[in-house]
Amino acid sequence: MAFELSREHEEFRRVVRDFAEAEIAPHCAQWDREHHFPVDVVRKMGTLGLFGLTAPEEYGGAGGDFTSLCVAIEELGRVDQSLGITLEAAVGLGINPILTYGTAEQRARWLPDLVAGRALAGFGLTEPGAGSDAGATRTRAELVDDEWVINGAKQFITNSGSSITSLVTVTARTGTSTSSSTGEARPEISAIVVPSGTPGFTAEKSYDKLGWHASDTHPLSFEDVRVPADHLLGERGRGYAQFLAILDDGRVAIAALAVGLIQACLEQCVAYAAERQTFGGPIGRKQGVAFQIADLEVMLQASRLLTYKAAAMKDGLQEGRSVPVAEFKRAAAVAKLYATESAVTATRIATQVFGGYGFMEEYPVARFYRDAKILEIGEGTSEVQRMLIARGLGLPVE
Repeated sequence: MAFELSREHEEFRRVVRDFAEAEIAPHCAQWDREHHFPVDVVRKMGTLGLFGLTAPEEYGGAGGDFTSLCVAIEELGRVDQSLGITLEAAVGLGINPILTYGTAEQRARWLPDLVAGRALAGFGLTEPGAGSDAGATRTRAELVDDEWVINGAKQFITNSGSSITSLVTVTARTGTSTSSSTGEARPEISAIVVPSGTPGFTAEKSYDKLGWHASDTHPLSFEDVRVPADHLLGERGRGYAQFLAILDDGRVAIAALAVGLIQACLEQCVAYAAERQTFGGPIGRKQGVAFQIADLEVMLQASRLLTYKAAAMKDGLQEGRSVPVAEFKRAAAVAKLYATESAVTATRIATQVFGGYGFMEEYPVARFYRDAKILEIGEGTSEVQRMLIARGLGLPVE
Protein backbone atom coordinates (compact mmCIF):
# COMPACT_ATOMS: atom_id res chain seq x y z
CA MET A 1 0.00 0.00 0.00
CA ALA A 2 1.46 3.35 -1.04
CA PHE A 3 1.31 6.39 1.19
CA GLU A 4 1.41 9.83 -0.36
CA LEU A 5 0.74 13.32 0.90
CA SER A 6 -2.18 15.14 -0.64
CA ARG A 7 -1.81 17.79 -3.32
CA GLU A 8 -2.73 20.42 -0.72
CA HIS A 9 0.04 19.22 1.57
CA GLU A 10 2.59 19.38 -1.25
CA GLU A 11 1.46 22.88 -2.20
CA PHE A 12 1.81 23.92 1.41
CA ARG A 13 5.29 22.35 1.46
CA ARG A 14 6.31 24.67 -1.37
CA VAL A 15 5.04 27.72 0.53
CA VAL A 16 7.06 26.84 3.62
CA ARG A 17 10.12 25.92 1.56
CA ASP A 18 10.03 29.26 -0.24
CA PHE A 19 9.77 31.04 3.11
CA ALA A 20 12.66 29.06 4.58
CA GLU A 21 14.87 29.66 1.54
CA ALA A 22 14.16 33.40 1.54
CA GLU A 23 14.00 34.27 5.24
CA ILE A 24 16.17 31.66 6.99
CA ALA A 25 18.74 30.12 4.64
CA PRO A 26 20.73 33.34 3.99
CA HIS A 27 21.20 34.00 7.71
CA CYS A 28 21.15 30.72 9.64
CA ALA A 29 24.93 30.17 9.56
CA GLN A 30 25.48 33.60 11.13
CA TRP A 31 22.76 32.99 13.72
CA ASP A 32 24.48 29.74 14.57
CA ARG A 33 27.87 31.42 15.00
CA GLU A 34 26.41 34.21 17.13
CA HIS A 35 23.99 32.02 19.11
CA HIS A 36 21.29 34.46 18.02
CA PHE A 37 17.59 33.73 18.43
CA PRO A 38 15.92 35.55 15.49
CA VAL A 39 12.73 36.94 17.03
CA ASP A 40 11.88 38.88 13.88
CA VAL A 41 11.82 35.70 11.81
CA VAL A 42 9.80 33.90 14.46
CA ARG A 43 7.22 36.64 14.17
CA LYS A 44 7.21 36.20 10.39
CA MET A 45 6.58 32.50 10.93
CA GLY A 46 3.57 33.58 12.96
CA THR A 47 2.37 35.86 10.19
CA LEU A 48 2.64 32.92 7.79
CA GLY A 49 0.35 31.01 10.14
CA LEU A 50 2.78 28.27 11.12
CA PHE A 51 2.10 28.40 14.86
CA GLY A 52 -1.64 28.17 14.33
CA LEU A 53 -1.75 25.31 11.85
CA THR A 54 -3.52 22.90 14.19
CA ALA A 55 -5.30 25.42 16.44
CA PRO A 56 -9.04 26.09 16.08
CA GLU A 57 -10.16 29.14 14.15
CA GLU A 58 -11.73 30.66 17.27
CA TYR A 59 -8.21 31.29 18.59
CA GLY A 60 -6.87 32.57 15.28
CA GLY A 61 -5.65 29.21 13.99
CA ALA A 62 -6.22 27.42 10.71
CA GLY A 63 -7.95 24.39 12.20
CA GLY A 64 -5.71 22.21 10.03
CA ASP A 65 -4.32 18.74 10.46
CA PHE A 66 -1.25 17.45 12.26
CA THR A 67 0.33 16.32 8.98
CA SER A 68 0.54 19.95 7.85
CA LEU A 69 2.49 20.82 11.00
CA CYS A 70 4.92 17.98 10.30
CA VAL A 71 5.41 19.23 6.74
CA ALA A 72 6.23 22.71 8.06
CA ILE A 73 8.67 21.36 10.65
CA GLU A 74 10.38 19.20 8.03
CA GLU A 75 10.84 22.12 5.65
CA LEU A 76 12.19 24.46 8.32
CA GLY A 77 14.46 21.67 9.57
CA ARG A 78 15.82 21.12 6.07
CA VAL A 79 17.27 24.64 6.20
CA ASP A 80 17.85 25.17 9.92
CA GLN A 81 17.19 22.79 12.79
CA SER A 82 17.06 25.63 15.32
CA LEU A 83 14.02 27.24 13.69
CA GLY A 84 12.50 23.82 13.15
CA ILE A 85 12.67 22.99 16.85
CA THR A 86 11.38 26.47 17.70
CA LEU A 87 8.18 25.73 15.81
CA GLU A 88 7.93 22.14 17.07
CA ALA A 89 8.31 23.12 20.72
CA ALA A 90 6.12 26.21 20.41
CA VAL A 91 3.20 24.15 19.16
CA GLY A 92 3.81 20.76 20.74
CA LEU A 93 4.97 21.89 24.18
CA GLY A 94 3.63 25.43 24.34
CA ILE A 95 0.23 25.52 22.64
CA ASN A 96 -0.91 21.90 22.77
CA PRO A 97 -1.00 21.47 26.57
CA ILE A 98 -3.20 24.55 26.95
CA LEU A 99 -5.33 23.64 23.96
CA THR A 100 -5.80 20.07 25.15
CA TYR A 101 -6.16 20.49 28.90
CA GLY A 102 -6.92 24.15 29.49
CA THR A 103 -10.24 25.56 30.55
CA ALA A 104 -12.19 27.79 28.18
CA GLU A 105 -10.94 30.82 30.13
CA GLN A 106 -7.31 29.65 29.99
CA ARG A 107 -7.49 29.00 26.27
CA ALA A 108 -9.07 32.39 25.60
CA ARG A 109 -6.46 34.12 27.76
CA TRP A 110 -3.28 32.58 26.43
CA LEU A 111 -3.83 30.97 23.04
CA PRO A 112 -4.46 33.93 20.70
CA ASP A 113 -0.98 35.42 21.13
CA LEU A 114 0.70 31.99 21.02
CA VAL A 115 -1.21 30.96 17.90
CA ALA A 116 -0.34 34.24 16.16
CA GLY A 117 3.36 33.90 16.94
CA ARG A 118 3.34 37.09 18.98
CA ALA A 119 4.36 35.04 22.00
CA LEU A 120 6.03 31.72 22.81
CA ALA A 121 5.52 29.23 25.63
CA GLY A 122 7.66 26.48 27.08
CA PHE A 123 7.01 23.35 29.11
CA GLY A 124 9.13 22.73 32.20
CA LEU A 125 9.37 19.01 32.90
CA THR A 126 13.06 18.09 33.02
CA GLU A 127 15.06 18.81 36.17
CA PRO A 128 18.70 18.26 37.15
CA GLY A 129 17.68 14.90 38.61
CA ALA A 130 14.41 14.11 36.85
CA GLY A 131 13.06 13.67 33.36
CA SER A 132 11.47 10.41 32.33
CA ASP A 133 11.39 9.48 36.03
CA ALA A 134 8.38 11.42 37.35
CA GLY A 135 8.95 10.21 40.89
CA ALA A 136 12.22 12.10 40.98
CA THR A 137 10.56 15.49 40.41
CA ARG A 138 11.68 17.90 43.13
CA THR A 139 9.90 21.09 42.14
CA ARG A 140 7.02 21.62 44.56
CA ALA A 141 3.85 23.66 44.51
CA GLU A 142 1.75 24.28 47.62
CA LEU A 143 -1.72 25.77 47.57
CA VAL A 144 -1.72 28.70 50.03
CA ASP A 145 -4.55 31.25 50.26
CA ASP A 146 -5.85 30.38 46.80
CA GLU A 147 -2.38 30.66 45.25
CA TRP A 148 0.17 28.10 44.14
CA VAL A 149 3.56 28.75 45.74
CA ILE A 150 6.21 27.11 43.59
CA ASN A 151 9.82 26.31 44.47
CA GLY A 152 12.31 24.35 42.41
CA ALA A 153 14.29 24.26 39.19
CA LYS A 154 13.96 23.03 35.63
CA GLN A 155 16.55 22.55 32.91
CA PHE A 156 16.86 22.29 29.12
CA ILE A 157 13.59 24.18 28.54
CA THR A 158 13.04 25.38 24.96
CA ASN A 159 11.40 28.75 24.20
CA SER A 160 11.51 29.60 27.91
CA GLY A 161 13.51 32.81 28.10
CA SER A 162 13.17 34.73 24.85
CA SER A 163 11.97 38.31 24.67
CA ILE A 164 8.57 37.06 23.49
CA THR A 165 8.15 34.16 25.91
CA SER A 166 4.84 34.73 27.70
CA LEU A 167 4.60 31.68 29.94
CA VAL A 168 5.99 28.31 30.93
CA THR A 169 3.88 25.37 32.04
CA VAL A 170 5.71 23.48 34.78
CA THR A 171 5.21 20.12 36.43
CA ALA A 172 5.47 20.12 40.23
CA ARG A 173 4.71 17.96 43.22
CA THR A 174 1.42 19.11 44.68
CA GLY A 175 1.09 16.33 47.25
CA THR A 176 1.06 12.54 47.38
CA SER A 177 -1.41 9.93 46.20
CA THR A 178 -1.87 6.23 46.86
CA SER A 179 -1.59 3.64 44.12
CA SER A 180 -4.85 1.72 43.71
CA SER A 181 -2.95 -1.43 42.73
CA THR A 182 -0.08 -1.50 45.23
CA GLY A 183 -1.25 0.81 47.99
CA GLU A 184 2.08 2.61 47.86
CA ALA A 185 2.36 6.38 48.23
CA ARG A 186 3.63 8.19 45.19
CA PRO A 187 4.13 11.84 44.29
CA GLU A 188 1.16 13.75 42.92
CA ILE A 189 2.42 15.64 39.86
CA SER A 190 0.38 18.56 38.54
CA ALA A 191 0.91 21.08 35.73
CA ILE A 192 0.75 24.79 36.49
CA VAL A 193 1.02 27.77 34.13
CA VAL A 194 3.56 30.39 35.22
CA PRO A 195 3.50 33.67 33.24
CA SER A 196 6.81 35.31 32.41
CA GLY A 197 7.67 38.15 34.72
CA THR A 198 6.09 36.53 37.76
CA PRO A 199 8.23 37.49 40.80
CA GLY A 200 10.62 34.69 41.74
CA PHE A 201 10.48 33.05 38.30
CA THR A 202 13.84 33.39 36.55
CA ALA A 203 15.03 32.16 33.18
CA GLU A 204 18.73 31.76 33.87
CA LYS A 205 21.51 32.41 31.35
CA SER A 206 21.00 30.47 28.12
CA TYR A 207 23.00 27.30 27.61
CA ASP A 208 26.20 27.03 25.60
CA LYS A 209 24.99 24.06 23.56
CA LEU A 210 26.66 21.67 21.13
CA GLY A 211 24.02 22.45 18.52
CA TRP A 212 20.72 24.25 17.98
CA HIS A 213 22.63 27.47 18.62
CA ALA A 214 19.85 29.69 17.30
CA SER A 215 17.13 28.20 19.48
CA ASP A 216 16.17 29.55 22.90
CA THR A 217 16.99 27.15 25.76
CA HIS A 218 17.35 27.98 29.47
CA PRO A 219 17.47 26.54 32.95
CA LEU A 220 14.63 27.90 35.08
CA SER A 221 14.44 28.65 38.79
CA PHE A 222 11.39 29.20 41.00
CA GLU A 223 11.71 30.85 44.40
CA ASP A 224 8.39 31.33 46.19
CA VAL A 225 6.70 31.95 42.87
CA ARG A 226 3.02 32.72 43.41
CA VAL A 227 0.35 32.26 40.76
CA PRO A 228 -3.45 32.10 41.17
CA ALA A 229 -5.04 28.72 41.84
CA ASP A 230 -6.80 28.89 38.47
CA HIS A 231 -3.40 28.53 36.74
CA LEU A 232 -3.60 24.79 37.38
CA LEU A 233 -3.65 23.16 33.93
CA GLY A 234 -5.92 20.17 33.69
CA GLU A 235 -6.74 17.88 36.59
CA ARG A 236 -4.70 18.07 39.78
CA GLY A 237 -2.36 15.09 40.00
CA ARG A 238 -2.58 14.35 36.28
CA GLY A 239 0.19 16.67 35.10
CA TYR A 240 2.70 14.01 34.25
CA ALA A 241 0.14 11.78 32.53
CA GLN A 242 -1.00 14.78 30.48
CA PHE A 243 2.54 15.52 29.43
CA LEU A 244 3.19 11.91 28.38
CA ALA A 245 0.15 12.10 26.10
CA ILE A 246 1.44 15.36 24.61
CA LEU A 247 4.79 13.65 23.97
CA ASP A 248 3.23 11.13 21.58
CA ASP A 249 2.54 13.96 19.13
CA GLY A 250 5.95 15.46 19.86
CA ARG A 251 7.73 12.27 18.88
CA VAL A 252 6.20 12.37 15.42
CA ALA A 253 7.07 16.06 15.09
CA ILE A 254 10.69 15.41 16.09
CA ALA A 255 10.79 12.63 13.49
CA ALA A 256 9.68 15.20 10.91
CA LEU A 257 12.51 17.47 12.04
CA ALA A 258 14.91 14.55 11.51
CA VAL A 259 13.49 13.93 8.04
CA GLY A 260 14.29 17.52 7.12
CA LEU A 261 17.88 17.02 8.25
CA ILE A 262 18.30 13.81 6.23
CA GLN A 263 16.90 15.61 3.18
CA ALA A 264 19.42 18.41 3.64
CA CYS A 265 22.31 15.95 3.96
CA LEU A 266 21.24 14.15 0.79
CA GLU A 267 20.96 17.35 -1.22
CA GLN A 268 24.31 18.65 -0.02
CA CYS A 269 26.06 15.35 -0.75
CA VAL A 270 24.61 14.94 -4.24
CA ALA A 271 25.69 18.46 -5.19
CA TYR A 272 29.16 18.13 -3.66
CA ALA A 273 29.81 14.69 -5.16
CA ALA A 274 29.06 16.07 -8.62
CA GLU A 275 31.44 19.02 -8.37
CA ARG A 276 34.33 17.76 -6.22
CA GLN A 277 37.08 16.41 -8.48
CA THR A 278 39.63 13.74 -7.57
CA PHE A 279 41.77 11.55 -9.84
CA GLY A 280 40.38 13.20 -12.94
CA GLY A 281 36.66 13.01 -12.19
CA PRO A 282 33.89 13.79 -9.73
CA ILE A 283 33.91 11.82 -6.51
CA GLY A 284 30.33 10.74 -7.23
CA ARG A 285 31.79 8.27 -9.75
CA LYS A 286 33.45 6.35 -6.92
CA GLN A 287 31.38 3.53 -5.51
CA GLY A 288 32.66 4.27 -2.01
CA VAL A 289 30.98 7.69 -2.19
CA ALA A 290 27.99 6.85 -4.37
CA PHE A 291 26.91 3.95 -2.20
CA GLN A 292 26.95 6.08 0.94
CA ILE A 293 24.76 8.66 -0.77
CA ALA A 294 22.44 5.89 -1.94
CA ASP A 295 22.09 4.86 1.71
CA LEU A 296 20.97 8.40 2.49
CA GLU A 297 18.15 8.08 -0.01
CA VAL A 298 17.03 4.81 1.58
CA MET A 299 17.07 6.34 5.07
CA LEU A 300 15.18 9.40 3.82
CA GLN A 301 12.39 7.45 2.17
CA ALA A 302 11.96 5.06 5.08
CA SER A 303 12.02 7.86 7.67
CA ARG A 304 9.55 9.98 5.74
CA LEU A 305 7.10 7.11 5.28
CA LEU A 306 7.24 6.14 8.96
CA THR A 307 6.78 9.74 10.02
CA TYR A 308 3.82 10.57 7.82
CA LYS A 309 2.16 7.24 8.50
CA ALA A 310 2.22 8.15 12.20
CA ALA A 311 1.03 11.69 11.42
CA ALA A 312 -1.88 10.28 9.40
CA MET A 313 -2.80 8.05 12.33
CA LYS A 314 -2.84 11.11 14.60
CA ASP A 315 -5.12 12.89 12.16
CA GLY A 316 -7.34 9.83 12.12
CA LEU A 317 -7.66 9.97 15.90
CA GLN A 318 -8.52 13.67 15.72
CA GLU A 319 -11.18 13.02 13.11
CA GLY A 320 -12.78 10.22 15.10
CA ARG A 321 -11.73 7.40 12.80
CA SER A 322 -11.18 3.95 14.29
CA VAL A 323 -7.44 4.21 14.90
CA PRO A 324 -6.33 2.28 18.00
CA VAL A 325 -4.52 4.66 20.34
CA ALA A 326 -1.97 1.96 21.21
CA GLU A 327 -1.08 1.56 17.54
CA PHE A 328 -0.55 5.30 17.15
CA LYS A 329 1.68 5.39 20.22
CA ARG A 330 3.80 2.57 18.83
CA ALA A 331 3.94 4.16 15.38
CA ALA A 332 5.08 7.44 16.97
CA ALA A 333 7.86 5.69 18.87
CA VAL A 334 8.98 3.76 15.78
CA ALA A 335 9.08 6.91 13.65
CA LYS A 336 10.97 8.88 16.28
CA LEU A 337 13.50 6.11 16.87
CA TYR A 338 14.24 5.32 13.25
CA ALA A 339 14.20 8.85 11.84
CA THR A 340 16.37 10.41 14.55
CA GLU A 341 18.97 7.65 14.56
CA SER A 342 19.00 7.82 10.76
CA ALA A 343 19.53 11.59 10.92
CA VAL A 344 22.57 11.15 13.16
CA THR A 345 23.97 8.58 10.72
CA ALA A 346 23.16 10.83 7.77
CA THR A 347 25.15 13.73 9.19
CA ARG A 348 28.11 11.42 9.81
CA ILE A 349 27.93 10.21 6.21
CA ALA A 350 27.63 13.77 4.89
CA THR A 351 30.65 14.87 6.89
CA GLN A 352 32.61 11.90 5.52
CA VAL A 353 31.60 12.65 1.93
CA PHE A 354 32.80 16.23 2.33
CA GLY A 355 36.08 15.00 3.84
CA GLY A 356 38.18 17.72 5.42
CA TYR A 357 35.72 20.36 4.28
CA GLY A 358 33.03 18.63 6.30
CA PHE A 359 35.00 19.51 9.42
CA MET A 360 34.96 23.21 8.54
CA GLU A 361 32.20 25.46 9.82
CA GLU A 362 31.97 27.23 6.46
CA TYR A 363 30.06 24.21 5.16
CA PRO A 364 26.56 23.47 6.47
CA VAL A 365 27.25 19.77 7.07
CA ALA A 366 29.35 20.72 10.10
CA ARG A 367 26.33 22.46 11.60
CA PHE A 368 24.13 19.51 10.65
CA TYR A 369 26.52 17.17 12.48
CA ARG A 370 26.34 19.24 15.66
CA ASP A 371 22.57 19.67 15.49
CA ALA A 372 21.75 16.01 14.96
CA LYS A 373 22.64 14.32 18.23
CA ILE A 374 19.98 16.01 20.34
CA LEU A 375 17.29 14.45 18.12
CA GLU A 376 18.04 11.10 19.76
CA ILE A 377 17.59 12.64 23.21
CA GLY A 378 14.87 15.30 23.25
CA GLU A 379 11.20 14.36 23.78
CA GLY A 380 12.14 10.80 24.68
CA THR A 381 15.56 9.20 24.22
CA SER A 382 16.16 6.32 21.83
CA GLU A 383 16.22 4.03 24.84
CA VAL A 384 12.76 5.23 25.91
CA GLN A 385 11.44 4.65 22.38
CA ARG A 386 12.75 1.09 22.39
CA MET A 387 11.13 0.53 25.77
CA LEU A 388 7.79 1.83 24.48
CA ILE A 389 7.98 -0.31 21.36
CA ALA A 390 8.84 -3.40 23.40
CA ARG A 391 5.95 -2.74 25.77
CA GLY A 392 3.64 -2.31 22.82
CA LEU A 393 4.67 -5.77 21.68
CA GLY A 394 3.63 -7.18 25.04
CA LEU A 395 7.08 -7.55 26.55
CA PRO A 396 7.31 -6.95 30.34
CA VAL A 397 9.99 -4.25 30.06
CA GLU A 398 10.69 -2.26 33.24
